[in-house]
Amino acid sequence: MASIRRTLSPLYHDRPFDNGGAPFSPSSISSRTSKHNSSQFLSFLTATTDPKPSRRGPWRRPFYQFLAFFLIGFLLGMTPFGQIDDVNGTDRSNFEIKPPNNVKREEVGIDGVSFVAEEKKKEDFDLVVPRKLVIVVTPTYNRAMQGYYLNRVAQTLRLVEPPVLWIVVEGNAASFETSEILRKTGVMYRHLVCKRNMTSIKDRGVHQRNTALEHIELHKLDGIVYFADDDNVYSLELFQSLREIRRFGTWPVAMLAPSKNKAILEGPVCNGSQVIGWHTNEKSKRLRRFHVDMSGFAFNSTILWDPKRWKRPFPHPTRQLDTVKEGFQETTFIEQVVADESDMEGVPSACSRILNWHLHLDALDVPYPQGWVMQKNLEAVITVR
Repeated sequence: MASIRRTLSPLYHDRPFDNGGAPFSPSSISSRTSKHNSSQFLSFLTATTDPKPSRRGPWRRPFYQFLAFFLIGFLLGMTPFGQIDDVNGTDRSNFEIKPPNNVKREEVGIDGVSFVAEEKKKEDFDLVVPRKLVIVVTPTYNRAMQGYYLNRVAQTLRLVEPPVLWIVVEGNAASFETSEILRKTGVMYRHLVCKRNMTSIKDRGVHQRNTALEHIELHKLDGIVYFADDDNVYSLELFQSLREIRRFGTWPVAMLAPSKNKAILEGPVCNGSQVIGWHTNEKSKRLRRFHVDMSGFAFNSTILWDPKRWKRPFPHPTRQLDTVKEGFQETTFIEQVVADESDMEGVPSACSRILNWHLHLDALDVPYPQGWVMQKNLEAVITVR
């Protein structure tokens, strides 16, 4: 019987074989099989799409890839590479990383790394207490020394710590000269006009102060009210002491007698801040209930627009009276504000210092240029040679 012998194709004669093996040796077959399997596994993990879509659906291979990577990451995460101590609840910013317990200390180059975050110290801020508003009421009128008086009071008020409100009241109409002075002072002010028909010079200051009181009551200004005539002299310490007053404060005032040859002291006698008596040098005023000058007291403005807070028995507004004799306006006004000396406070303590002076230095009927502005040059008395 004839035999058929199949020869190898010359196409494969020049193919190199691994490790010099024969084409059909067991070693070459096993190596090719292992390479084929590893390449299939890598292509399974890295390939995102299959050129030949599976009959079971295109989602199975990405799902198996995700599951394989998830298991690898989970196993790596559970591996105990180090030990972290539990953080104490009281100090959450202090933590320490230590090596595993099974590692000997001599085999570790660094015992441990400790991070301590120091708590930031909080700065202690002083409580800022707002200062009380000082409301200064000044009646004024046109005369030769008006500009000098207003500028002198303004320069004192500029040195007082804010807030300060200067209420300047004129009669009949606001003059241009007064407005110019107030605008240049640098002090917060309100320029008011008293509309009352003032025929008597004695009642002029009373109505002007009442105009300021009506303004304070209408706008409910909260502060300490002080009547400061423009011809008086005031110390800076006086305005600083006004903010210490709770309801009604008073102090002694030095006055120049009308004869200009002696000084008169008038005001309270104090034991600490308690008023225990009064002092006056004028016999004609000893019938008054309270011996105080108009510039020798100050009071809380809420008495004007919130009387229930202070339990005042008077339902009518608190105003100065023009029906009493001259020199009695102060005591009749104070009787509307307080009941007796127990409601008063001596300023400063023990009433031991003079803080302002009441001077009578006005010269009546003195001619002066209007607004103190020279319309033309003065006549030369001595000519230049």
